[in-house]
Amino acid sequence: MPAARKKHRSNPEWIRRHVTDPYVKEAVRRGYRSRAAFKLGEIDAKDRLLRPGATVVDLGAAPGSWTQLVRERLVGPDGEIRGRIVALDVLPMEPIAGVEVIQGDFRDEAVEAQLASVLTDAKVDVVLSDMAPNLSGIGPADAARNAHLAELAIEFASRHLKSSGVLLLKSFQGSGHSQVVEALKRRFSSVGVRKPPASRAESAETYLLARGLKER
Repeated sequence: MPAARKKHRSNPEWIRRHVTDPYVKEAVRRGYRSRAAFKLGEIDAKDRLLRPGATVVDLGAAPGSWTQLVRERLVGPDGEIRGRIVALDVLPMEPIAGVEVIQGDFRDEAVEAQLASVLTDAKVDVVLSDMAPNLSGIGPADAARNAHLAELAIEFASRHLKSSGVLLLKSFQGSGHSQVVEALKRRFSSVGVRKPPASRAESAETYLLARGLKER
């Protein structure tokens, strides 16, 4: 699985914005590993993706803030997870109670076998992908990398989702975005765009929500 996009943490403007960001402050207060948890939380508040009893796979999960949010939404009054959560990434990730963490590339046969074992070959209700490429600044190359990650997530979802399942993936407005949308429409009955408030307005980042997996 390609590495996630790197932030320019040495950039003074990025540092200033980061330390004054209310989402960053709230993430620290609530123990989230990054502010990205709020993006998923805001989408889920509208679309109700994460329901008790669901089986959820988080692709490119590290450092784990989306997985933390998923766990919160699936925990019952007794503190036990109602459902199943699997976090996948090529990068190491600190454990989260009740979550199965698999380190490796989900395209590898060994990782696929491990996932099948964890899921006991059951189909998945929700596939999440917050994966993003390392950006070069060269528009066509970056668009191609983003489209490739989207294709990988779509193919994964096609193999593992229930017919009634949901795929939520990151994309970027601009070159290649419409191709990603078209690729989703070929595989899903419904495709929508989401721009949660926690996603900075100036960012080209957006999320695509696909429902109703079509038969091949």
